Amino acid sequence: MWQKFWSLLDLALFGAHTLGDSLLARLLRLLRYPYALLRDLLNGELTLRATGLVYTTFLALIPAVALTFAVLKAFGAHRELEPLILEFFRPIGDAAAQNITQRLMQFADNVRGGLVGVVGFGALLWMLIGTVKKIEDSINFAWRVRSARSIPRRIAEFAVLIIIGPLVIAAVIAFTKMAFDSVAIHTPQGFAAGARILKAIIVLAPYAIVTGLFTVMYLLLPNTRVRLLPALVGGLVAGLLWAGTGKLFTSLVLASSQMKLVYAGFAIIAALFVWTYLGWLILLVGAQLAFYVQNPNYLRLGHAVLRLSSRELELLAMDVMVHVGEALRAGFAPWSVDALSRKLGLPGIAVADMASNLERGGLIAQADDGTLFPARELTGIKLTQILDCARSDSSGHVPVTRAAAPSASRLQEELERSWHDACGDRTLADLIASTSTSVPG
Repeated sequence: MWQKFWSLLDLALFGAHTLGDSLLARLLRLLRYPYALLRDLLNGELTLRATGLVYTTFLALIPAVALTFAVLKAFGAHRELEPLILEFFRPIGDAAAQNITQRLMQFADNVRGGLVGVVGFGALLWMLIGTVKKIEDSINFAWRVRSARSIPRRIAEFAVLIIIGPLVIAAVIAFTKMAFDSVAIHTPQGFAAGARILKAIIVLAPYAIVTGLFTVMYLLLPNTRVRLLPALVGGLVAGLLWAGTGKLFTSLVLASSQMKLVYAGFAIIAALFVWTYLGWLILLVGAQLAFYVQNPNYLRLGHAVLRLSSRELELLAMDVMVHVGEALRAGFAPWSVDALSRKLGLPGIAVADMASNLERGGLIAQADDGTLFPARELTGIKLTQILDCARSDSSGHVPVTRAAAPSASRLQEELERSWHDACGDRTLADLIASTSTSVPG
């Protein structure tokens, strides 16, 4: 029953009737985004990763606080983070949030640079690097990125994050506070409208900071190029979800007497775990939305494994080689995997896999920025070589040795000779010469 429901919903949101410019068609295309997010949540992978991040969060909480406050304390700015910490824990209740924040601040005041810098630095750094890697892997999962950053690059970026990140956050909070104080001082006492505006700005400031942090994370954490607009959309939606979920969670905690009855003195800890889980889930949902905004071709596919037929793989290999070769021959800007996926109307993972297969076959080369170039002269790339690359792409399993029927083997040999004869000695240059000019989109 549920499968039929989802099939009908999929048809309603992705059918041919959604391709027009009518108001209904545009609305249906917009509804694809919440549909895709709900589908991904129900599949369970995002919730599973959010659960895992809860464990790593509490494992690395003390090391992160120690290193962060050690850096800020050297500049006398560690107290500037107190409002941000209080705002993060506020959904579990004002009293509990203030208690946890006071304990963390007390811990920060007692942090000694020698203890953090010499005795425990190695262990703290190891736990934090592991935590950052798990966060990065979860964001990369949302962005369909298979390869993580190299270890030297990760260590360098992590060092910058630990040293510069707390200072930037503290500076933003400090300057925001200074601006609010300045406006409050220069606002006339009788100017009620100005006071209301100032109060609204103060109330919205924590959510604006959270939205900004989400946006920056979506820009920097995925090991791929993320455009500003998708990251901003994901950050804004995640910020709104954070605010709305926080208010709702606070109301539930305050109204629930069963939690205190069941968990007794551990009710605060249980609420803290649940809120941390919701926070990570919101972060991943925002990352998933940012990915879909930048890659709408994935809205229907989601995280399902894309399986192309042999015919589709052969056509894709030819398409990739023709576009890459034509760009070089005509002097166009080189193609990238993202640009090709948009041009061909295919999910990027299909184009990326085929590009990797052609690269292993020595037919194309991929630059550090992801652009694609022919690996040799166009006249030196035979069409049979391109089709061989497409036809040799396997699942990676070890084939079982078996004796094929003689008639089946003979038929396969005849088919092989047929397509080899059809290609003949033609090269990629010949195929490009017979096609219309393609301009990168």
